[in-house]
Amino acid sequence: MEQQIRYTLGKEERLKSRKAIEQLFKEGKSLSVFPLRVIYIFSKEPPSLTEPCVPVNKPCIKAGFTASSRNFKKAVDRNRIKRLMREAWRLQKHALQLPVSQHGELAVFFVYVGKELPEYELIFEKTALTIKRFIKLINENKG
Repeated sequence: MEQQIRYTLGKEERLKSRKAIEQLFKEGKSLSVFPLRVIYIFSKEPPSLTEPCVPVNKPCIKAGFTASSRNFKKAVDRNRIKRLMREAWRLQKHALQLPVSQHGELAVFFVYVGKELPEYELIFEKTALTIKRFIKLINENKG
């Protein structure tokens, strides 16, 4: 029986811990796909046998999203940008879950660095590019 993909972004899949976010910004690497800057960190620990890294038990990928208050003075605009980024991530992250689950865990933080309000299509396209880059990075580190 084929398992159906669930397009969710639940509480346990979000990067919320202040400690984890600080560690991500200190030790993480970044890549840019304008207007997004993505800060990430891989933990190379193989999934444990007692608690496998499967979306049902424990998420392999945690994500956070932000937009600068320097560029967007109104909270309404910042919230809209974050909502667009979360939606694009929610619909596309499944392509990344299997490669990541075989090699450890991934923490990702999306920072919107553009100066104008984006259209959803742009955010969706750039998120897809970042996911392709992550898959490429995982494949390079595998060997």
